[in-house]
Amino acid sequence: MDAGREPQQERSRATRARLLDAAVCVLAERGAAGATVGAVAEEAGVSRGAAQHHFPTREDLSLAAVGHMLDRRGAELRRGAAAVPEGPGRTEAVVRMVVDAFSGVDFRAALQLWAAAASDPVLRERITPLEERMGREVHRTAVDLLGADESVPGVRETVQATLDLARGLGLANLLTDDGPRRARIVRQWALTLESVLDGPPAGGDAPKATGHRESSRSAG
Repeated sequence: MDAGREPQQERSRATRARLLDAAVCVLAERGAAGATVGAVAEEAGVSRGAAQHHFPTREDLSLAAVGHMLDRRGAELRRGAAAVPEGPGRTEAVVRMVVDAFSGVDFRAALQLWAAAASDPVLRERITPLEERMGREVHRTAVDLLGADESVPGVRETVQATLDLARGLGLANLLTDDGPRRARIVRQWALTLESVLDGPPAGGDAPKATGHRESSRSAG
């Protein structure tokens, strides 16, 4: 009996996963208003009844899609963190990783839900904690990778500004895909972030993003 139930459970999990993937795509392409259970079922290639078995209402589907997006974005963040190099260029790589965390189809879908939640208090109350969780995870990962001491005045705020910058670039990217411009902004912000993390210069020279903080941290 258990052996017979297992394939059915696997099929159910596979159907749920297809529906969630489809929900993200539909949200990104058609917005929250267009992400009906029927539209998502069609995108996933399953019957409306099968979709409603897993997600009886649009709200159930939207909230599950948010959790699905957060799981995927979290996994991508961890992969990106593992690929960040040591030494010179590390700060820029971290900034690029943060910017990448707020781009792509998952972020576009999340933006659609944010817009809908702005005028829907019930949806906002349920979505805000989930997005705050993602923000905390990105912030914590950036702090760890940078070796940032947030007890130093200005450091926490500058790391947080990196996330705000990334969200803004992600929003701008919805309208125009300007990769070279984004790359220039990432490089310039990395210099700014590096200067704050390294603290004020001992003399009068302007701080430079040389990567010496990472080298000294490794040596210590």
